[in-house]
Amino acid sequence: MTRKKKDREKMSEDSMKNGKNPPSNVENTESKDVSLSVDKAEEEEQEVKLLEGEEQKVLEYHDLDDLLAKYNKLKESNQKDKETLVKYQKESESWKNKHMRLQAEFENAQKRWNKNRQNLRAEYTGRTLKSFLPLYDSFKKAFDNDDDDENKAILKQFYDQFISILKFHNAEPINVKINDSFDYSYHEALSSIEKDDLPNNSIIEIIQDGWKMNKDVIRYSKVIISREPKPPEPEPELEPEADQEKKITQETKESEDAKKESEEGLLNETEDADRKIAETEKKNK
Repeated sequence: MTRKKKDREKMSEDSMKNGKNPPSNVENTESKDVSLSVDKAEEEEQEVKLLEGEEQKVLEYHDLDDLLAKYNKLKESNQKDKETLVKYQKESESWKNKHMRLQAEFENAQKRWNKNRQNLRAEYTGRTLKSFLPLYDSFKKAFDNDDDDENKAILKQFYDQFISILKFHNAEPINVKINDSFDYSYHEALSSIEKDDLPNNSIIEIIQDGWKMNKDVIRYSKVIISREPKPPEPEPELEPEADQEKKITQETKESEDAKKESEEGLLNETEDADRKIAETEKKNK
């Protein structure tokens, strides 16, 4: 019951006590309707206040021991939650590092695979072009040996077409000239000839042209190179006559000594043999 309703009932009771006549039925019904409307309005206001969170809070009294127990329990649970949080953070960091490492390895593997694929493609293209290089050699020999201009014109059409195919794949002949220095990364020496008028390892003759594709060599240039002649061997010095005579005398002495030793050895052997024969004869007698 609301405060206003209580006040009205109290006022009515006071009026009856004081000897005042109560209001008529009409007034009572009107007052009842008004009070009902006021009560409804107050209830609606209370519902609005409840919705808006304006309800008055009632103080509750608790025991101190219960509050301390709840506090300690909450503290322990908070500590456990912190430990689990730290544990999950470490696990998440480890998984994150693993993920980043795997991603980096995958990217590196993909780069290596792309590079290997490009290298294999270049290698197979180079092998294929190398198999067609004997045709280039045949064209070049035909140009050098054939004197007919008509044949040269016909061959030049095929030759130009063939060269354009090779150049489309970035293949070109290695530029080699006579008297150039030998380079093992582009040239292959078939033999060497002694030359006084040229520096060592100079190209004297080109046997076969070399080819390269981009920076890779398809076929090395086969060449003949020069080499420095060997210096003449010094003549043996003649020994003086006195030294020669000494050597001869020493050699003769050594030979004579060897003869004497051999003769003495033979004599000793014969004497021993005679002794043995004499001893055997005595025993037989």
